[in-house]
Amino acid sequence: MTTTEPHSGGHPGDEAGVTTGFLARKLGVSPTTLRSWDRRYGLGPAARVEGRHRRWSPDDVAMMQDMCRMTAAGVPPAEAARVARRRAVPEGTGTPIGSAVEPGPPGESAAGQASSPERPSPAGRPPDVGRVSEGHGGAEGSGSGEVLEGTGAGRSGGGLPLGSVWQECRGLARAAVRLDAVAVQEQLTRAVTTYGLITAWEEILAPALHAVGRKWESAGDQYVEVEHLLSWHVSATLRHCYVRSSQAPGRSGDALPVVLACMPGELHTLPLEALSAVLAERGLPVLMLGGAVPAEALVATVRRIGSTAVVLWSQSRSTASLALARHLAATRWGVRGARTHTAVHVCGPGWGAAKHETQLRRPRSLRDAVTALAGDGPYGTA
Repeated sequence: MTTTEPHSGGHPGDEAGVTTGFLARKLGVSPTTLRSWDRRYGLGPAARVEGRHRRWSPDDVAMMQDMCRMTAAGVPPAEAARVARRRAVPEGTGTPIGSAVEPGPPGESAAGQASSPERPSPAGRPPDVGRVSEGHGGAEGSGSGEVLEGTGAGRSGGGLPLGSVWQECRGLARAAVRLDAVAVQEQLTRAVTTYGLITAWEEILAPALHAVGRKWESAGDQYVEVEHLLSWHVSATLRHCYVRSSQAPGRSGDALPVVLACMPGELHTLPLEALSAVLAERGLPVLMLGGAVPAEALVATVRRIGSTAVVLWSQSRSTASLALARHLAATRWGVRGARTHTAVHVCGPGWGAAKHETQLRRPRSLRDAVTALAGDGPYGTA
């Protein structure tokens, strides 16, 4: 044979192009989504050979990456497709990449697409139109409930089920699966700016992190790079918010700080980073000790600075020490005759056994924790 054809898992640089399966894994969508976008909006390979599998050229791949970025940001699919095809016009040709647009199902129009579940969620309240459920809807990936595919060439990837989530959460997860660091950061920044830290964390950031974490645990090391990428950018976003708020003019350095610490052996710090950013935004002083803080250091810190509140995070029961929490709650500090104690808030799924501990406070969410801490000591109300 004189014609060499790349294998089905070809690389983006192959002249013959890549397969639909490879492109789906690269973009973090299902092959059904790509076929649906081709059928509905003409976003298909520019060159087709009858009787052979479709191959996507580098220009085709760039066009589809553009489409994914826009739909993940909340642009209706029909409008995103028009923009992606216009941007993909090869220089000097005047003809957009992609096939001719075939009419969609009866009654479907660009206007109809604008009211699809791909729209961003209304700010400040859990939406109906912005929440997308797995396993429901049509074949189209945007809002259809498909599972996200693997991360790249050579990986089958089991998929990333997200359950019922906001469209912004799905877009963030897709960007992470694509290892698109720029898109991940853009969507994190947009989420925090649009909805505020608490809503962005509870409805977008945390669900995406949980889904990636569960996939990593069930698939060995296949998703470790996705989890690390997403975690790093989430942490960077939260710390930026903390620094910006803590350096705001007019903040007093005299108030006692809230101590935030992970239990000994506990390394999951992102929930506390979210809490520190929100508290700083509210003007509350924070002392963040980070992950796996030794018991002796926790006790010494509370006595040394005289904190009126300490938050202990535990992701699993193995790190949730009720004995240490009780000891901190019983610790007295201050001058003789006016000694006081520290309010201990135990947070995280590891503290299931603490529900009957009357001396411990157990906020169930970031919003609950902020409300509880804002009412402690000199901090006033939320």
